[in-house]
Amino acid sequence: MNILLAIETSTQICSVALWQNGVVLALTESDEKNVHSRLLSRMIIQLLAENKISKEMIAAVAVSMGPGSYTGLRIGVSVAKGLCYGWSKPLIAVDTIKAQAAQYLLNINNHKTDSGNILLCPMFDARRMEVYTALYNIDLNEISPPEAMVVDSSGFKELLIHKKIIFFGNGANKCKELITSPNAIFVDNVNPSAAGVAFLAEKLFQENKFVDVAYFEPFYMKEFIAGKASKKMF
Repeated sequence: MNILLAIETSTQICSVALWQNGVVLALTESDEKNVHSRLLSRMIIQLLAENKISKEMIAAVAVSMGPGSYTGLRIGVSVAKGLCYGWSKPLIAVDTIKAQAAQYLLNINNHKTDSGNILLCPMFDARRMEVYTALYNIDLNEISPPEAMVVDSSGFKELLIHKKIIFFGNGANKCKELITSPNAIFVDNVNPSAAGVAFLAEKLFQENKFVDVAYFEPFYMKEFIAGKASKKMF
């Protein structure tokens, strides 16, 4: 049946989804602070029970690998690895920032108007004016890899002359007053979700791109880039 169980815990939102053949079968989420360790396993058990899905029906477990909250990622990965050990299932690790871009596409039903002139820029709040970010085109091809950066008024300036960039995520709000180009589009309410993780995990599953359950660790991205936005963004 190739049902995937997806877990997203990189931010305050704790999210679990069941996914099959390009469709979210079920999704449960909580944005209550500091509940990941208490709620995650319970959410998984309840989601499986409510949808009459047994462990034998799960083909793989997918988890958001980071960057993001150290504690949140550690809890999500630990639970995912525990399920893979207990159920003898493969583990799929999904880049958190790219999953956020996938979530944007899911939110707009994969609408691709003017796709050649649009870039997607998910932003995760790091600290002060720092964000975890990357750039993707509308087909989710990577334009600039995930990195930590300090955003200022010159960030993305040259790129925005020729391209529209859609900024979203909990790090984008603090950039609105700094990035003022008419080609900068800020979209609210695009939150990390297990649905975006599952969206990307399906292709990785089809390509047999699994990680080693014993040795896999989250990608915390603790190092920060001091100064202006990375030149790789231009």
